Formats: sequence, structure tokens, C-alpha cells
Amino acid sequence: MDGTWIRQMKPALTRFLNRFSDCFSRKDTRAHMPTYVQGQLSNLARKSVEPIALAAGVPVRTLQEFLAQYAWNEDAVRDRLQQMVATERGSKRAIGVFDETSDVKKGTKTPGVQRQWCGKVGKTDNCMVTVHLAFAQDDFHCLLDGELFLPESWSEDRERCRVAGIPDEMVYQPKWKIALELYDRALSNGLEFEWITFDEGYGSKGPFLRALDAKAQLFIGEVPVSMTGWIKKPGLQHPPKDPCRGRPQKGARVAKDNPKAQPFRKLLEESTRFTNQSWERYRVKDGDKGPMVWEVKHAMIYRPDGKCVSSKRWHLLVARNPLKPDEIKYFLSNAPAATSVQKLLLVAFSRWHVERCFQDQKQDIGLDAWEGRKYLGLKRHMILSCVSYLFLTKMREKLGGKKIRVHRLSGSRRRIGTGPDLVA
Repeated sequence: MDGTWIRQMKPALTRFLNRFSDCFSRKDTRAHMPTYVQGQLSNLARKSVEPIALAAGVPVRTLQEFLAQYAWNEDAVRDRLQQMVATERGSKRAIGVFDETSDVKKGTKTPGVQRQWCGKVGKTDNCMVTVHLAFAQDDFHCLLDGELFLPESWSEDRERCRVAGIPDEMVYQPKWKIALELYDRALSNGLEFEWITFDEGYGSKGPFLRALDAKAQLFIGEVPVSMTGWIKKPGLQHPPKDPCRGRPQKGARVAKDNPKAQPFRKLLEESTRFTNQSWERYRVKDGDKGPMVWEVKHAMIYRPDGKCVSSKRWHLLVARNPLKPDEIKYFLSNAPAATSVQKLLLVAFSRWHVERCFQDQKQDIGLDAWEGRKYLGLKRHMILSCVSYLFLTKMREKLGGKKIRVHRLSGSRRRIGTGPDLVA
């Protein structure tokens, strides 16, 4: 986006940012928000504080202090953004997507930095990781929220945390718990999701899946091949009713003469429910290199719930890449049994929305350009990046998709191979 484009959009940007005015108690502090957002929307090669400040003719230290020290309500800015999306985009077609992103950082002072898995470079490196919630509806998508993943090594060193401005109440949490906090916060701001989806990193966590199900939230997410289940409901041994026989069990357990739950890979290879099915082809979406096609098998299964067994039936969806037959994905869903495979696939393969949000925010907004050492500065940078990206997305939509390529997750109705196409 060049300077001419920004000048043309300046009135719309001013109106947009005025909706956040009451999040700032001082007029002079509030004046720095347009400076930062315009810098993120500009064509600067590097969108960290220093080049943004220099381009705007503002002292670099002033803009640094705006992020890390000045008094303003960043939580209210985030809440207002979510309320705007809820009001303008509220729909039963809304999908929430959990994912994380990482950025390589040098040194030891950046909040949360340590040697850990860095998806950006595909290996363990010195990096910082943040967990995010994205919103997707049809062709529209944006990031709603994000939070720092605080490693245990940081959490146990409270003096190091205090130096980085990390609140004492902020401690280590697994990423799936951070995701649930982002979800609850979004709901408190009026957002509703017809579906939630996520990758294997979250799908492998039984407590995470049970928590979403307990909230009556529909989901479908990728799960590991090692996850287990039964095709047929196992015989159950119910808790004793006589209190004299000891503490009663919390739920029904598998009777001793029943087979153990089998890994999903083994169910696919050995269960007649799967082996008697032929692979059906579905067009998942149209990409830059042509249509993306996956072959699918599907069955309803039962799952262990800790030491007990739930009577709930789950969808197990197995998708195989016909161009790379060894590439197989397993998806689990708590949707009603009557839910179509087409609908499940439409959601299961919608994680591209959050991946596109990360790509756009890093390339166009500068999400990965933060260079501070204080947690408050990082938190505010992530929130303002969401604000900038929401405006950018709204303007691109208004201009008919300028500079953005949208990949709809619905194919044409022309049949591919022997199976039905995926249609929304």
C-alpha cells in the first residue's frame, strides 16, 4: 500500500480509528495510534518502531514509550475490535481457528524467548511463540486476539519476568489452555462461532477437546494417528451403587473382556468399517496451482474419556492426498451424526485462513517486526496489528479484493474422479 493509497483512504481510516477513541484517556496519547497504524499500513521496508517514527517525523523514543509505557487501555482496544467484528460479521457461518506463530529473536531479553520449536524456520531455534485466534466467514478473515506463550523456564524465574514487565499472575500454561482463554474472551465480547478448528498440536490434547465439547462448541480438528477409539461401542462396567463397596466411579468403564481402544491408523487399516469403503474424492479448494483434491473415508467412533468411556459418538474423518498417498490426515469432530462429510471437510480444511492472516500480517503489517523487550509493548503491538489488519481487510473488500487473493473452500459442482466435489 503506497502513500497515494493511504491518502485516499485517510478519511475512512480516521473514522475507523475514532471508534477506539474512548480507550485513551489523554488526547496526546491517542494521537500516536494513527501514527503507528499508518506506519503499519505504509510501504516501509521495515515496520518496527524506529522507521515508523522517522517516516512520521515523531521522536523514536516517544513512539517506543507509547507502546511500552504510556497509560492507555489496550484491553479495551482489543475488546472493541472483537465487538466490531461480532456486530458487523455475526453469522452462523463463522469459523474460529486456533494456531500459533513464531519469530526468531536474538539474545535473551525478549519476553518468552528461548530455544524451542520455531515453525517459521522449521527447526528448534531461539524464538518467541504466540498463540492466536482467527475469525473466518466465507471470504473474510482476520485475527481477533493473541497471547504470548510463556515457557516454564521463564515462569519459574519471576525476577526475569519482572524485568520484562510480565505480570506476576502470568505463569506457564500449555498452548491449548491459552487458546481456551482466547475463546472465552471472544465469546464475552459477543462473538459466536458455528465451528472451531485447529491443528494436531491442539487436537492431541484430550482436555482441550473435552473442554470445547463441554461448552457445546462444534469443532473439527486434526488429531494424531496415535489417538485411539472403537468402531463398536465397548461393553461397559457401570459404577457400583452400593456405597459400602468403596468410592463410586465417575463414569462407566470398559468391561475387562472388551478389546482395547485401537489407534486410528490401525482402525483405518484393519476395521471393516474403513476397509470396505472406497476412497471418495473431494475438491477441497482451488489454489494457485489448481484444485486441491483429497480422498476421504469416514466413520462414527467411540472414544475413551480418561479411564471411562463416553456414550458420545465422534466423527473420524481420514483424508489422503491422491498425489502423495503417504500423506494422510486424521480429523475428529463432535458434530451431530447427521452432519455431512462435505460440511466437515469444508471446516477441516479452513485453517488456510489463519495461515493467510499470519502471512499478510507479517508481510503487509509488520506483525513480526516488533523489537522491544517489554511484555506490554508486545501485547499492544499484537493488538494494534489486529486493528491495522482489520482496516486493511475491510478496505480490500470494499475495493473488490485489491491485492488479496481469496481461495474459496467450495469447488464447482463438476465431479472429480469417482467421488462428489466439495460444495459449501
